[in-house]
Amino acid sequence: MRIGLLTEGGYPYVGGEGGVWCDRLVRGLDRHEFDVYAFSTGQAQEDAGWLPLPPQVARVRTAPLWTAEEDGVVHGRRARRRFTEHYGELAAALCHAAEPGTAEKPGTAEADRFTNALHGLAELARDEGGLVAALRSEQAVRALERACRAPGARRTAREARVPDLLTVADHLERALRPLSLDWYEEDGLGAVDLCHAASGGIAVLPGLLARHFFGVPLLVTEYGVRLRTHYLTRPDASPAVRSLLAAFHGLLTADTYRAASYLVPGNAHARRWQERCGADRAKLRTIHPGLDATPFTRVGEDRPEGREKGAEREHAGPHTLVWIGRVEPAKDLVSLLHAFAEVRAAEPGTRLRIVGRPSGPEGEAYLGHCRALAAQLFPDEADGPHAVGRNPVTFEELGGPGAETTADVHAGGTVTVLSSVVEGFPVGLIEAMFCGRATVSTDVGAVVEVIGGTGLVVPPRNPRALAEACVSLLRDPERRARLGAAARARALELFSVEQNVAAFHALYLETVARTPVRRPVLDGAGDPQPFAAPAEAHVPGHWTGPTPRAVPTWAVETPEPVTETVR
Repeated sequence: MRIGLLTEGGYPYVGGEGGVWCDRLVRGLDRHEFDVYAFSTGQAQEDAGWLPLPPQVARVRTAPLWTAEEDGVVHGRRARRRFTEHYGELAAALCHAAEPGTAEKPGTAEADRFTNALHGLAELARDEGGLVAALRSEQAVRALERACRAPGARRTAREARVPDLLTVADHLERALRPLSLDWYEEDGLGAVDLCHAASGGIAVLPGLLARHFFGVPLLVTEYGVRLRTHYLTRPDASPAVRSLLAAFHGLLTADTYRAASYLVPGNAHARRWQERCGADRAKLRTIHPGLDATPFTRVGEDRPEGREKGAEREHAGPHTLVWIGRVEPAKDLVSLLHAFAEVRAAEPGTRLRIVGRPSGPEGEAYLGHCRALAAQLFPDEADGPHAVGRNPVTFEELGGPGAETTADVHAGGTVTVLSSVVEGFPVGLIEAMFCGRATVSTDVGAVVEVIGGTGLVVPPRNPRALAEACVSLLRDPERRARLGAAARARALELFSVEQNVAAFHALYLETVARTPVRRPVLDGAGDPQPFAAPAEAHVPGHWTGPTPRAVPTWAVETPEPVTETVR
C-alpha cells in the first residue's frame, strides 16, 4: 500500500524528534511505499539535511512551519466574505468552548462548528490559492474580536485586550499555515491509501484534510500527547491568551480523535492522557516504541558473573551504580546523590557513575550544582581501607573516538538507576534491560509499565527508599542476575524494532481493510468491478502480475525519491 507519513520537526530531518523511530518503521516495511510530508521547525534543521532515505520512500514534500512568505494571493469581495464567515465561526468556537482544566469535554456543537470552519477555510485556500495574507490581515483580528465580544462568550474571552487578540491571531496564523499548501490534490495526498501522522498537533492537519477531501483513512501516533504539552506551556501569557489557545488545541485534538480510524499511544501513560482528552477507547491501540537491541546483544548475552569479574576498568570497583541520561532538573540527580551517600555508608566500596550531557543552559547550571554537591558529600578519600584517591562519584560524557558506548557503561556497572521526577517513555531504562542489568527506578511516567516486575521501583524524591533498594540489590548477586535475565527477556519481547514494525504493519492492513474502496477498478464497459482490487493487490509482488488493471500506478518502482520544498 501507499502510506502518507506526516511529520513535524522529525523524519526525514537529521536529529529530528522521532526521526530514528520513523526511519526504522519505513525501513522495516520495505514491501510498502511511503510518501513523506514533513514540516520543518527552523532554518538550522533544514541546513542539517536529511537522513539517508531507503528506496521505498518514493516522494518527499516539505514545508516550513517557522516562516511563510506572502503568496501574492489577493482575495476578491466574495472570497473575503467567505474568509470572514469561516474564520469568524472558528473564532466563535474558541470563545464558546469549555474552559481548559475543567471536567467538561468540548460540546458537540462547538466541535462541529470548529470542524466545519476548518474545512471551509481549507476549501477556500484550495479554490483561491492560499490564506497567508488573509490570516495576517486586520480582517482576521476584527473577526476574532467580534467573537470575543459576542453574547455567550466565556468570561476569559470577553476580557481579551488588543495585545491578546494580536497574540492569538498570530498563533492561529502559524497553526493554520498547512491549509495553504498544495498537497491536497489527486496526485498528492489524494493518491495515498493511508495517512499516518507521527505525532499529534499541527502534523495531523494534512491528514484531516486528506480525509475530508478524499476519504483517506487517518492513523495518529502519539508517543507524547501534544495537548498535554500545550497545557503545560505559556505560563506567563495572559488568561485570555491561555484560554483561547487552549481552546484551539483542545478542539483540534477533539477533531483529530474523532476523525482518526485508530490512535496509537506509545504507553499506558500516554493512553490515559488520550482518554482524558476525549479519545474513544475503541480506537486506541498501544504500540510501544521499537529500539534496536543489536548494540546491546554482546553485553546482554554474557553471564552476569562474567561481566562483573571482567570489569577491570579504572572506574570499576567492587560495586558500581550507573546513571545514564540528559542532565537536567527533571532527572533529580540531587536525590540520587543524597541516596548514594546512604549507599556509601552501607557499602563503602561502591561507586557512582553519572554519564550524560547537560541539556541547554539550565542543564549546564544544574550539572554545576550537582558537581558541587558531590564534592561536598564525598570529599576525596586518600586514606582508609577503601581508599581510591578520588571522589567516588564521577561525571562523564559519552562519545568521542575510542570512548565507551552505552552498552560498555552498563557492562561495567552492577545496578542501573533512574531517579527522575518527570519521565515519558524511559528509553535509557530499556537499554539497561537489553543489557540484562538489574534496575532501580522511580515511579514516574511509563516506568512501571516498562519494568513490569523485572526491577525495583520506589517513590520519586525519596532518597532513603532509593538507597535501600540499591543496597538490597548490591548485597544479593543472585537476585540481580535473576532480575537482569527477566528484564532482557521482557525488553526483547515488548520493546524491539521487530515488534514495533510488525504491530504497525498489522494495523495498516486492518485500517485499509475497513476503509471503503475510493478508486474502483472498471471493466471494459466502464462499470465498477466489485472485489476486483483485493488488499494484497496494493503490495508489489509476483501475485499482482496477472491483474495489472488492479495495480495502482504508484506500484511502479521509483529510482529515487522526488523531493519538493514549499517556501
